[in-house]
This record gives sequence, C-alpha cells and structure tokens, in this order.
Amino acid sequence: MRTFDLTPLYRSAIGFDRLASLLEQRSEPSYPPYNIELVSEDNYRIVMALAGFTRDEVEIVTERDTLHVTGRKQKDETQRTFLHRGIAARDFEQRFQLANHVKVTSASFDNGMLTIELVREVPEAFKPRKIAIGDANGNTNNVQTLEQRAA
Repeated sequence: MRTFDLTPLYRSAIGFDRLASLLEQRSEPSYPPYNIELVSEDNYRIVMALAGFTRDEVEIVTERDTLHVTGRKQKDETQRTFLHRGIAARDFEQRFQLANHVKVTSASFDNGMLTIELVREVPEAFKPRKIAIGDANGNTNNVQTLEQRAA
C-alpha cells in the first residue's frame, strides 16, 4: 500500500485535516465495480455494475456528507451445481464521501447498471467575493460577489 506525506498540505491549507484523514484511512473495496465521471464542472455521475441484482434489491441513502449504496441479494432456493461461478451476486455496501454542497439528483437502474447523478450547488453566501481595500480612514463598503467566468 502506498503512503502519502501530507505535510505540505498542512503548511498551506487550513481545514483540510478531515480530508487528509480520509485519504489515510481509505481502503478500496473491489466489489461491485464502479466508475465516477465528471460530466460537467458541477455535475458528477457514479455508475455501478450490479449484475444479477434487481431494482428492489438495491438501496441508496444519503446521510449528511455520505452516500450509501447497499445491495441485499434475495436468497435463491433453487439447488444448483456450478462448474464455474464467475458472477459474484453477493451482498455489498459501498460508501462515497460527498464534498460540501454535493447532492444526489437522480438514480436509475437499467440492464444491471445503476447510475447515480450528483450536482454541486454552492449557495450564494459561499461563492467568492471581491473585497475592496479601504483607505487609511477605513472608508470602504465595496464588497462584490465575483461572477464565475464561463470556460
């Protein structure tokens, strides 16, 4: 396993200690396989391959800054003899840490693929502001919200 020296992060970034601890603790589960896509600047997509699962066996829950995706496979009462068993179809629980202001907008399940759409909605109060520098007398009341430039 790789280790990262996060000391430079602590020198110039304030309030990222939680992020650093997440990076240090994170172990990647290998089942089920998934992709995380950046669709546009503030839109994301998680796609999970859930072969053998139905829509009723999958549950998606958001709790504060965590997205939980859980699959509980219903037990098949049919007695089978497998010569090779390559499709796992076992229960799983996958957790994703969501950044501030990231919300789940929709989820769909089609042909064994679960797609979860997410969007980052930053409130106006948290957007960057330009602060005017006052004179020696402290005369300034000019605080303006910066407009984001289209790329």
